[in-house]
Amino acid sequence: MCEPDKDRVLFDGTALRVEHIVDLAKRRREPELSVDPDFVGRIRRGASVIERLLAEDGVIYGVTTGYGDSCTVSIPPELIQELPHHLYTYHGCGLGQELDAEQVRAVMAVRLASLCQGMSGVSYELLDQLAACLRCDVLPRMPTEGSVGASGDLTPLSYLAAMLCGEREARFAGETLPAAEALCRIGRQPLRLRPKEGLAIMNGTAVMTGLACLALSRAAYLAKLATRITACNVYATGGNAHHFDERLFRAKPHPGMLRTAERLRGDLAADRPPRNEQRIQDRYSLRCAPHVIGVLEDTLEYLRGWIETELNSANDNPLLDPEDGRVLHGGHFYGGHVAQGMDSLKAAVANVADLLDRQLALLVDPKYSHGLPANLSAARGERAAINHGLKALQIAVSAWTAEALQHGMPVSVFSRSTECHNQDKVSLGTIAARQCLRVIELTEQVTAGMLIAARQGMHLRYELEPTRGPSSVLAAWLEELAAQVPLVESDRALDVDLRTLLELLRSETWRLYA
Repeated sequence: MCEPDKDRVLFDGTALRVEHIVDLAKRRREPELSVDPDFVGRIRRGASVIERLLAEDGVIYGVTTGYGDSCTVSIPPELIQELPHHLYTYHGCGLGQELDAEQVRAVMAVRLASLCQGMSGVSYELLDQLAACLRCDVLPRMPTEGSVGASGDLTPLSYLAAMLCGEREARFAGETLPAAEALCRIGRQPLRLRPKEGLAIMNGTAVMTGLACLALSRAAYLAKLATRITACNVYATGGNAHHFDERLFRAKPHPGMLRTAERLRGDLAADRPPRNEQRIQDRYSLRCAPHVIGVLEDTLEYLRGWIETELNSANDNPLLDPEDGRVLHGGHFYGGHVAQGMDSLKAAVANVADLLDRQLALLVDPKYSHGLPANLSAARGERAAINHGLKALQIAVSAWTAEALQHGMPVSVFSRSTECHNQDKVSLGTIAARQCLRVIELTEQVTAGMLIAARQGMHLRYELEPTRGPSSVLAAWLEELAAQVPLVESDRALDVDLRTLLELLRSETWRLYA
């Protein structure tokens, strides 16, 4: 397992974790390419396999043959050096929005990790160029659409290959400029790809895996935040903290459920005696919150293994054994685990959005909120009649939730046959990862709305029952929220508050639980 220095992530072929990719994507750490002789020697031995086979007139897919269904086409020896550049050239057909800077960094880091396994037949110089661009933040403009996820992320990764060779456009220091100029500014020359290096860069799962690393990190924070918000809503509605009793959850010990219930007990100081007039049982969106959030927690645990296996794998084709020189033709570019994982994660996240949406429906409705004013309005006196509290916010949260749920259909079951039926079963892993991030984005918007509601609801409950204040944990949390979001006493636009809260939650400002 790689244990990088405080400010660096070492790329030497040893295993990385999701957190390393996220830190690189957010520029909290810098990449460092190993110069250890054993590592450098392994990389050079892999590249020499290609050189030896070419000298012996060997046949290697994508080196001495055409690509895909064109593998039966032999490439004349004098044109072999040009072939890698044709690969990224004809794959330059991506459309859609571009990946943002964090996402591109994650993609570059994942591709570098895979190539450092030493089985892709690339030169050390290619790794050095990729690491330098990541370190100096020279990023390709990379469109999001055009990959079916097998043979890997060919179209989006063609923009990385082209940039390393000084073609197409790059982003650097806040500018968009020709890639060759961006390379020049950091003291680098465009690469001339060697045989097999075009395939090595493009024929892998780096885009879907990079996006998956970011998705796991964001979803993990959402699970914690949804738990804290649930605790706020239990208090705000005068709910029953004893639904989260430890003895109860030992009877059905899913780890994520146990963890969520433990956090709720701590937030609510559940050892305090219940109110005599409490309902025996709260509605499902409160009582069953550990059963919903717990699914997300457990999904994240098993997906970490899948994504980190993909991250630390050699996943292009063909692979080369640098020790015995064998060429291994296969299909490791297929992103099935990432696709299935992202389909599972987005369903678990969307269910949390739905849970929070249902909690808000209870909070704003005086028939179910046990004494709170309609729409959580804090307006008083004669002007109360013209103030509407969080009425529109509840509608917006419902809209974001509906859109998140609409994306719940799994992508991985919609395989298409492409490329003359050579790629006749594809993973669609990149589409699944993009949709998962969209569901996470929508759920973050739901969560931002719920933070406003939690701040409002807890304040109003305390006004109603000043002798039964929140636990010390929730009181401190309310103080933090109140510093960011003023109480809604008179109708006002909430979009500025929502954007502020989104920025805070996406930067993981609040340290939640151990």
